[in-house]
Amino acid sequence: MAILESHGADEVVTGSCHLLRLKNGVNILIDCGMYQGKNEHRNYEDFGFDPAKIDVLLVTHAHLDHVGRIPKLVKEGFEGRIIATKPTFELANVVLLDSANLMEEEYKTLYKKAQRRGKEDKVKPPLYSVDDVENVWLLPTTHAKYDKTITVAKGVKAVYRNAGHILGSAFIELTYKEDGKNYTIVFSGDLGNVKAVVMPKQEQPKFAQNLVIESTYGDRNHRAMSESIAEFKKAVKDTILNRGNVIIPSFAIERTQDILCILKEMRLNRELPSKCKIFLDSPMAIRATNIFNKYSDELSPRCKKMIKQDKELFDFKGLHFSVTVEDSKRINDIESGAIIIAGSGMCTGGRILHHFKHQIWNPKNCVIFVGYQAEGTIGRKIVEGSKWIKLYHEKVRVRAKIYTINGFSAHADQNELIKWMGGFEKLGNIFLVHGEYDKQKVLRKVIRQKLDKKAVIVEENQRYELNR
Repeated sequence: MAILESHGADEVVTGSCHLLRLKNGVNILIDCGMYQGKNEHRNYEDFGFDPAKIDVLLVTHAHLDHVGRIPKLVKEGFEGRIIATKPTFELANVVLLDSANLMEEEYKTLYKKAQRRGKEDKVKPPLYSVDDVENVWLLPTTHAKYDKTITVAKGVKAVYRNAGHILGSAFIELTYKEDGKNYTIVFSGDLGNVKAVVMPKQEQPKFAQNLVIESTYGDRNHRAMSESIAEFKKAVKDTILNRGNVIIPSFAIERTQDILCILKEMRLNRELPSKCKIFLDSPMAIRATNIFNKYSDELSPRCKKMIKQDKELFDFKGLHFSVTVEDSKRINDIESGAIIIAGSGMCTGGRILHHFKHQIWNPKNCVIFVGYQAEGTIGRKIVEGSKWIKLYHEKVRVRAKIYTINGFSAHADQNELIKWMGGFEKLGNIFLVHGEYDKQKVLRKVIRQKLDKKAVIVEENQRYELNR
């Protein structure tokens, strides 16, 4: 009998890692992501399975919470094949190299401080290094194409279908044979927001005996995109007119590209002062944006229309790419009229903290949050109204105006999740992953009410028998 186990994203949003053990002995891992926020300590724990016994790793998309522990998986013995779309492989390399560099920098800083106190043995080494990331790509890989069948292992086939979440994202339909019968299990990965600016609408599957589905926004619905864009534009214009700066913590993949498209529209429509300067202050986001440009044929009709009109999608007058640390530091010499897009999106590290230190105390400035903030992150604390935050071991007063605009989310909301599940012609068991427990309980209740189906909230390291 096939067994489903989750070793991440179980009653929490991050750390996606799901294991399908088939009766014929094949072990298939779907994603291997990093925990973020208050669950970061779990990254250093054992996986809960032997990496050497995993036959193949299927990757749904390149966000850190879906790929961030892959180098650790390889370090600890995984030697199988990795399957993902081509854009996912390219973006994952950018994400993992950035992650390794950040961890190594943080380790050096903490080690020097601990050394002065004679406690250097208390500092945890980085989870992995840049060399470990490079070792990942020495393994055999297969590029999945949307809607094309791939042989995963003996008796197991997979079809990747566009999830509309980020470039290259997919939900995966896995078909296998057991006791003479064919079974299909669908892993949603992250499903996209159908109203997204950059990404197209996700595809609709038809059949599944088992569905493993994300539930990040299972308790709520997003605002209309038009309303979110209008609020974003007003926040930007009001702050610039007030002679302040706009700071936008943004995820390097998808969210940054959404924001660049909207700012470009504002520039073309003369909604921004001509002297306003826009800074993309994230080497990772710059690299990701170049990959989005490379695969622009996979983006939304809105983006394709803009390319047809202007030939360039993510470039316009007044936009500056800040590559070096010196470039980044110079931005904070600008007293007003700057729009700063920087990572990390949840404010767990990166250049955004540098900008907060120089900008967030000024009431003329504003911070616009356009993405999910996990529990335990600085971003979550600011969104929840903290008047002080700790940056580089100093307390900094939060006096800038704070905007939280959740309509830009790259995730499907409750209505979209229900509609997508309701679009199956035949659907069996539903397993909820990738969500906070209180939100999953809300979604489970709505699934019962609207779809007349039971849903299981997946628990850490539990085994679920399929096909009974």
